Amino acid sequence: MTAASVPSEKGAEVGRRIGVGLMYGLFRPRVLGAWRVPATGPVIYAVNHSHNVDGPMVMGVAPRPTHFLIKKEAFIGPLDPFLLGIGQLKVDRSTADRTAITQALGVLENGGVLGIFPEGTRGEGDFAALRAGLAYFAVRSGAPIVPVAVLGSSDRPGRLIKALPPLRSRIDVVFGDPFDAGDGSGRRTRKALDEATERIQKQLTAHLENARRLTGRWATLE
Repeated sequence: MTAASVPSEKGAEVGRRIGVGLMYGLFRPRVLGAWRVPATGPVIYAVNHSHNVDGPMVMGVAPRPTHFLIKKEAFIGPLDPFLLGIGQLKVDRSTADRTAITQALGVLENGGVLGIFPEGTRGEGDFAALRAGLAYFAVRSGAPIVPVAVLGSSDRPGRLIKALPPLRSRIDVVFGDPFDAGDGSGRRTRKALDEATERIQKQLTAHLENARRLTGRWATLE
């Protein structure tokens, strides 16, 4: 793997600064637990996904620049060079995208932060169905997973721009304690990845429940 094939951390830092301006300018983020993110070394953010603003929100409020794995369909028109320029990774979800996999592992090998929506697509944002990709990257790299719950982004559409949450609305981002997905054996068999996925799902579900309790957002489930 060449250095040029790994997304630039400087680019991701530019993306973080843009995210700071946009997210704090448009909304009122409340960030809890950011101190739990390891200050150095490889980290994987596992983020629930119920709205398109979730990724930019995490990029803007996270304490470290983030390289998200983003579906290739989002890289259209001028967004293609922009997203690549700010260190994001284009992934083809219809196949085993070797380029995206190599780039993502390169981010972790360089001690960077990889952002993943483990549910694979936007949905209820409850971590109910996880794909195996998160377990693969965590077990393969040995990087700890930090669960991230984004709450409030999909409560209701905005008045002016329906595709966004209401302007100046409160969106909570809760970072959890880092944990290791593997069992310590170093195994990367199908069975080991399946077991890792089960461990991850339990951790992420527990974090989401705790985040809802901390933020008082149980009412959104009713």
